[in-house]
This record gives sequence, structure tokens and C-alpha cells, in this order.
Amino acid sequence: MRQNSVTVIGLGPMGRAMAGTYLDQGYDVTLWNRTPSRADELVRRGAVLAATPADAVAANEVVLLSLTDYQALYDVLGGVDPALLAGRVLVNLSSDTPDRAREAADWARERGAVQLTGGVLVPPSGIGSPGSSTLYSGPKDVFEAHRATLEVLTEADHRGEDPGLAALYYQLNMVMFWTSLSGYWQALALADAYGITAKDLQPYALRALDLQQFVEFYGSRVDAGDHAGDVDRLAMGLASAEHVVHTVADAGADTALPAAVAELFRRGVDAGYGDASSSSLVELLKGKGKGKGREGDAA
Repeated sequence: MRQNSVTVIGLGPMGRAMAGTYLDQGYDVTLWNRTPSRADELVRRGAVLAATPADAVAANEVVLLSLTDYQALYDVLGGVDPALLAGRVLVNLSSDTPDRAREAADWARERGAVQLTGGVLVPPSGIGSPGSSTLYSGPKDVFEAHRATLEVLTEADHRGEDPGLAALYYQLNMVMFWTSLSGYWQALALADAYGITAKDLQPYALRALDLQQFVEFYGSRVDAGDHAGDVDRLAMGLASAEHVVHTVADAGADTALPAAVAELFRRGVDAGYGDASSSSLVELLKGKGKGKGREGDAA
């Protein structure tokens, strides 16, 4: 097989950005997508559009999958002759759960292939840009053998041998990302009710969404089980969260998101954490206990 060559399956915005970056770096790129027209621009730039998933897999050792979820992996590659999958490295950059990542790794192994699970931590515009990062997990020797190819796209952060780890770290990031971004959308909706534009709010939003000092301060305390209310108190946080709900309601904006936050704080107070730090919500959010994992899950 050719050196400096890859196959990219799935040409949504992320897949197209990845394929384009490989072309920019002089790679031979083979493509497949359910809607072939999405490959038109890339083909004009020199990529090859495979007629079938089997042809795309046969073209290169490294096959990048940028699909909606892991079910799409089975939908696309399930009909491919296992003999064609043997020896391939499936870099699965699709989003899904850690358990499904492990199941897909087993599926690949049964067909003689190896899966590297991936989680991209930047939008398509960040592909190929300095400082961008992707999480990986799976066999370390396979990762190292193809590190240079992976790092054409972003920095590559190998989290461990367990194929579920990259998916887990990715979902941890998504918990923080979507919650924070939703808060920003809520703030813009409230601001609009009073004629404040996104541009007006921008400098304040950037400061409010910079949580570095909070993450650094609370992280070690949470690990130590220290939720002392010496810096903040959950009861005061509840009062603040309720003020947000009232302000949003007075503006005639949708209160579903701030009401959910206030309800979380209220549950914490009702559970007896009122005089503790708001970090005590971690204990409430653990639910019935820590999630299931495999031995050796630590990175």
C-alpha cells in the first residue's frame, strides 16, 4: 500500500475538513460517502472517490471513520468482506458511548482489523490548526506506528489501551462543553429581551466562561472529598440560581434551562448540603455510584 495515504469514510463537515487537510499535506486520499456529491470539491483537488465502502477500505491501511455514531460503522462496513478488513487500522472518530466503542473494537478484532477510538476536541475549523487536540485509545503500538498520520490533523493524546477511554474522555468534555454553551445561548436570549447584543455581551461572556481558576481551585478539593463551605455555600448558590430564573421569567424568555439548574441546587440543599460548597453537587450527581469500568482504565 502507498505511504502517506489514507481513506476517509463520512464526509460531513468534519470528514471534509480532515480529507482536505490530508490533501494539503500531500497525502493520497480515498473517500467514500453515502451521498457522493459531498466529495466533489475534494475530488477536484485530487482525492479519489471509491464506488463502494469495500473499495475505500481496500485502498489504504489507515481508514478514518467520521460518522454520526457507531451504528453507522456497522451500516457502512457490515457488508464488507472480512478479508478486506484484515490488517486495517480503523480510526473511529465517531461519537458514541465508551461501551459501544469497546464493542466496535471487538467487532473489528474479530475481522482482523484494529480500532483506534478517537474523540476530536475541536470543530472542523480547528482541524490542521496548532493547539488543536484529539483523544485516542487502543493498542499503543498501533497508535505510535501511525502517530505521524494522526498528527497531520491535530495533536494526538493517547489515553490508554482500553478502547473505551477516548470515548469516555470525549463525553466528559462534551458534558462541560454543551452545558456551558447552552448557558451562553440562554444568556443571549435574555440579553436580547433588553436590547443587548451578542457583541455587547462578548467581553463579559468570555470572562464568565473562563473557568480555569474554579477548575484549579476545586479539583483537588473534590478529589479529597473536601466540600467545606468556607468559600461558597450551596444555599447561597440556590438563591442566586432562583434569581436567574426570576430574571429570565420577567423577560418573557424560556426558563427551562435555568429552572433545571435551580432544581439541581434545590435537590442538593434538600439532601443536606446547604452549608457545604456547591462542589458538593458532585456527590449528588454521582447518583447510585461510580460508573462501571474495566480494570486498568486509568490513563
